[in-house]
Amino acid sequence: MRARLDPFTLILLGTIALASLLPAGPTLAGWLDHAGVFAVALLFFLHGAALSRDEVLNGAMHWRLHLVIASLTFIVFPLLVLPTTLLAPHLIPKDLAVGFLYLGVLPSAVSSSIAFTAMARGNVPAAICSAAASNVFGMMLTPFLLILLVSSSGGSFAVGEALRDIALQLLLPFAAGQAVRPLLGGFLNRHKSLTGRYDRSVILLIVYTAFSQSVVDGLWQKLPLLSIFAAIALCGLLLAVVITLARFVSRRFGFSLADEAAVVFCGSKKSLASGLPMAKVLFAGHPGFGMIVLPIMCYNQIQILAGAFIARRYERRILDEASAEGHTQDAAR
Repeated sequence: MRARLDPFTLILLGTIALASLLPAGPTLAGWLDHAGVFAVALLFFLHGAALSRDEVLNGAMHWRLHLVIASLTFIVFPLLVLPTTLLAPHLIPKDLAVGFLYLGVLPSAVSSSIAFTAMARGNVPAAICSAAASNVFGMMLTPFLLILLVSSSGGSFAVGEALRDIALQLLLPFAAGQAVRPLLGGFLNRHKSLTGRYDRSVILLIVYTAFSQSVVDGLWQKLPLLSIFAAIALCGLLLAVVITLARFVSRRFGFSLADEAAVVFCGSKKSLASGLPMAKVLFAGHPGFGMIVLPIMCYNQIQILAGAFIARRYERRILDEASAEGHTQDAAR
């Protein structure tokens, strides 16, 4: 199967180009920033209303698999990105290094983790449980882990302000969404395409606003072409290392091929849908915002392109394994 560029990737690149050529002026940027705060709060409200408690509980009994995925997401990945701070400011700018730290502490991507696990014919209930739990706990874990990594690399972070904003703009709307789920859950489940479009619209709004601000502050003058290539190469390397570790650990634990597929996709993915809105809260007003979110945008596109290829390989292997087992049972009879 030949990997194709996702249409949303083209729209995302077009939004970056638009912000680079026609950045928002001070007045428009202020309005867009306020709109972004409201849009992010509504986004997490909708996620809270759409997320079924049954989805979180489904497959929860496979505790070893979930422990492996959570460890890859919130322990292994943060440790892997920590050395990137040694590259700053010589090979990459300092804000880009912070972006890699932020990439490392993000939760798993829900939709793509589940979609690729399903495409691979892997353990979908376990993928749903792990990806959903990763995002719920990620809202609390991500800021704490980011503070820990930034502090360990000699930087500083406004702890109290960040936690206050996370609580008000993310956790509170999410909890409110969960509270009204009996009223809205059915509607949202019937119109998943609408919520998906809204997710993408919020991402585009954040990207345009962020890059407009960064372009006005001299993003492309501060970010050499070499740094862009270095960011892409580092994202590809990180993905390859995490996938290799996910396979190795899955086989050491004796997981089935279907379970291994769930571990590979849930453990290696990072959420753009959660990452950009949280970045807007955590790095509000930061002049280097465009550089900080660049790694997650690069990583997201690489994981999608690679994911399609890897999922098809797992699908063939799982189908072959099922076919071989069927022949064995027929022969035994």
